[in-house]
Amino acid sequence: MSFLNRLFGSAEKQQPKVEKRTLRNLRVGDFVSYDLVDYEVTGKIHYDDHGYTWDAYQLASAGKTLWLSVEMDDELEVGMYEKTRLAGIEPGAKKITYKDQAYFLEEQGRAYVRGEGRSQNVNGQEMSYYEYADEAGESFLSVEDWGGEVEVSHGFEIEEFEVSILAGS
Repeated sequence: MSFLNRLFGSAEKQQPKVEKRTLRNLRVGDFVSYDLVDYEVTGKIHYDDHGYTWDAYQLASAGKTLWLSVEMDDELEVGMYEKTRLAGIEPGAKKITYKDQAYFLEEQGRAYVRGEGRSQNVNGQEMSYYEYADEAGESFLSVEDWGGEVEVSHGFEIEEFEVSILAGS
């Protein structure tokens, strides 16, 4: 080892390795660009329904919050969701009407969750979820029951290439 390396350390040791980010390994603090807007990943919820898992990333930018849903089924499924209000909703109903559009129950279950960042308050909880789709399968409603507190999000599928990622750490 040279004198300068002993004195100042090796440049290799000083440079932290940055893991290439994908939609499957985003972290709180990373940045995502979607539809010409830059968002910071401020929260993450990891869902586990008896071994079947998926993630939702909370994206924040200038007063707007979106949720990026990433799920590996037979292929990577990516969706963009925004919370909405829907009065009088009955989780698990076979049909829900939202903005004069009918949505039909496609999937439901219970999942344990791990939360990070702004979503750490849900860490360790169990929740019920209900997934609805319109007749064309192009628009979706996600209904989550967190022990009596019901949250509804409206969204649609996007393609992986529509999102660009910049590691924040």
